[in-house]
Amino acid sequence: MKLGYICTNFNNAGYTSKAVNSLLANQGHEIAIVVVDNRSKPEDVQQLRDIAARHTAVRLVLLDQNVGYFAGLNAGIRYLRTNFPEVKHMLVGNNDLVFGPQFVDSIVQKLPLLEQYPVVAPDIVTLDGMHLNPHVIAGTSWRRELLYDLYFAHYTLAAVMTKVARYTQRITARADLEQWRTPAVVCEGNGSCYILGPLFFAHFSELWAPTFLFGEEFFLGRQVSERGMAVYYEPTISIQHYCNASIGQLPRKAAWEHARKAHRVYRQYVRIFGAPRGGRANRNPDRTKDFDRQLGSPKCL
Repeated sequence: MKLGYICTNFNNAGYTSKAVNSLLANQGHEIAIVVVDNRSKPEDVQQLRDIAARHTAVRLVLLDQNVGYFAGLNAGIRYLRTNFPEVKHMLVGNNDLVFGPQFVDSIVQKLPLLEQYPVVAPDIVTLDGMHLNPHVIAGTSWRRELLYDLYFAHYTLAAVMTKVARYTQRITARADLEQWRTPAVVCEGNGSCYILGPLFFAHFSELWAPTFLFGEEFFLGRQVSERGMAVYYEPTISIQHYCNASIGQLPRKAAWEHARKAHRVYRQYVRIFGAPRGGRANRNPDRTKDFDRQLGSPKCL
């Protein structure tokens, strides 16, 4: 199989090295890797140069400013499509991933899915064994949406709500993640990794990236649904995820500010009551994972 892997890097080249090494350990396939650096420190960029020097499969795209997550991935997609036009399947996402030695084989076994669906979301497992997909199977209630608005009303309130959520998780947590064993069409897959196939690039040249950080799951889900397509979750394709390698470097309040900006963009498309702009059905994606991870919840949801 000819597979492309695009990831963003921001001051954590050690994770990038682990991801590259584990993916290239998959034998019998042609793999092209594009690492997009969002203006890391010089010493971190040098580590990336060392990685590229050790592996001919690795290419670097060094940006002169930090453009954010999906916008950074788009820079890598443009580079890969220009320089490796023969690659029709792309793995896009974080750099804090670890791939098993049969990971690419598991994609090959499910290639028919990538002919039918533009985006396949894999099973993503944290170091403590938590499965992060399916992120959103259907939708959420207006009550939870109100809680999101409260969360982003003020940072102090957000901190209090996060602490309370840690003690009420047994009764307030979404049930979607409990369905990780079941393949299905979903509204959204976890934003840390996606597989894009030929059907995606038949309709789009890149990912929709209206925010700097956070909310990517909703915007990709909406991007494909606007064309009458959907994201498919496939648990037999599995990845290990360190979780929060980049976001964890941000101060808690700075991460919350980024998330609040994303939430304001999200509210332009999803209203709590009534139809969103454009008259489409209000799908109200559940974004609990984004809220918990930025304020240091003990589990990355």
